[in-house]
Amino acid sequence: MNETVPRPTLEAVAARAGVSRATVSRVVNGSDGVREPLAERVRQAVEELGYVPNQAARSLVTKRHDAVAVVVAEPETRVFADPFFARQLRGISKELTAHDNQLVLLLTEDRDDHARVGRYLAGGHVDGALVISLHIDDPLPGLIQRAGVPTVFGGRPDFNGGVVYVDSDNRGGARDAVRHLLGLGRSRVAHITGALDQTSAVDRLDGFRDVMTDADPRLVVEGDFTPAGGERAMRELLDRRPDLDAVFAGNDLMAAGALRVLRERGRRVPDDVAVVGFDDMLPIAEQTEPPLTTVRQDIEGMGRLMARLLLRDLDRTGVPDEAVGGGPSSVVLPTTLIHRASA
Repeated sequence: MNETVPRPTLEAVAARAGVSRATVSRVVNGSDGVREPLAERVRQAVEELGYVPNQAARSLVTKRHDAVAVVVAEPETRVFADPFFARQLRGISKELTAHDNQLVLLLTEDRDDHARVGRYLAGGHVDGALVISLHIDDPLPGLIQRAGVPTVFGGRPDFNGGVVYVDSDNRGGARDAVRHLLGLGRSRVAHITGALDQTSAVDRLDGFRDVMTDADPRLVVEGDFTPAGGERAMRELLDRRPDLDAVFAGNDLMAAGALRVLRERGRRVPDDVAVVGFDDMLPIAEQTEPPLTTVRQDIEGMGRLMARLLLRDLDRTGVPDEAVGGGPSSVVLPTTLIHRASA
């Protein structure tokens, strides 16, 4: 049988470094008041002995758990199928890892899940929460507020109240997409929206209407941010207005679905119908036939910035205010139109 090797203790580190147990505790917990030469001796002893702090005991001292909940208001079937979430989670994970924090992923599909997430957040397991893909009238904000945990939202919430969020300029990006199509000489521009219970879809629809002020209502069909939703919406648009000559899709996945239907119906892209998406989701946007002109948003950067704002609010990063726009305020990131062959 293998013998269990005892874990190094705080006392062992103190003996190796030639300092008191209290000094080791202060260094390990990141407290001030220890001269740098002593702190360096402690860190060296920690490394030599392989000492790992007891997280429960450390939390009693620091009042921190070094863990952040990432709440995605979507079912797992959507989260693990849509590359948008993978990219945003990657950005969040990179920032949390850089500051030695753990990511705790929580998904919601129904009311029971909302209650479970609310109980978990209220239980004091994490230092804060990052909320992604919130839907209009979602009960999550109220549950989070009652839990009392610092929170940053991914995307503009549909309510006021001094919340902090990180978003892209969805409305401005949509305007750029539609103006580009008009600049190509297209006049019958259709829009496949995302799910209109999310503010990103509402903002992109508003951007479309800002430019297409007299658009035929039949040229707007609601999708759901999925390829299947794009296919369904494209078929409906062609049935309503077979003379349409351009489509702005609310994301790249729906644009990919729309391209498939246009090909099935014998419409040449961009000769007969020009198509623009939103996200610049690689490799999807480069692998469609033809490659997709789209509005780029920095999805991974949004995730990193969300985590950075939360960590700063928890006073754990020391990030200068000017690095994220000054103060714990919301940030809207710019978008860029990426030209490829579809429009």
